[in-house]
Amino acid sequence: MNEDRSRKNGDSLERLEKAYRSEKPRFLSRLRAAGRTLEEAEDIVHDVYAETLERLHLVADIVNLPAWINVLFSRRLIDAWRHEKVRVASGETDVAEETLREIISGVGLDPLDAFVRDSLTEALNDALRALPAAQRRVVEAQVFGGMTFRELAAATGESIDTLTARKRYAVRSLSRALRHWIEE
Repeated sequence: MNEDRSRKNGDSLERLEKAYRSEKPRFLSRLRAAGRTLEEAEDIVHDVYAETLERLHLVADIVNLPAWINVLFSRRLIDAWRHEKVRVASGETDVAEETLREIISGVGLDPLDAFVRDSLTEALNDALRALPAAQRRVVEAQVFGGMTFRELAAATGESIDTLTARKRYAVRSLSRALRHWIEE
């Protein structure tokens, strides 16, 4: 009995290795087409194959192994998409503080310089005051109040999508105002 199980696992491992070698390029290109970076795609491929190795005893019963692995990839993509959607809806952004520092220093500004800091603060305040009231309330609630979109939606009775759109438009307007300030 143990000998039969060992032979089955050996055959399963061989089938998995063959599927990995033959299907990896196709799976990577599918993940890349879904908007993943090469590193993310390779991580997902590795994770799926590691997960399949953990379930090696099931592989012997799977008739079309590449199709079964493809379903695992589909699930991973859906999970990643849902995670991204929740992250965006909660108001998280991808811009790290280091990135902002790089941008500011790349333009030749030293944010520690009192004049630049004061001038930038004044430009930001002017740009905030120029925003439509609804957009300004969303930005102020998130930046100064520390509220998430969910908390803001509960407080105002407006949908998260509406609040997200307002913030997006506000950020675009603020970005244009700061570009104008930099060019002056």
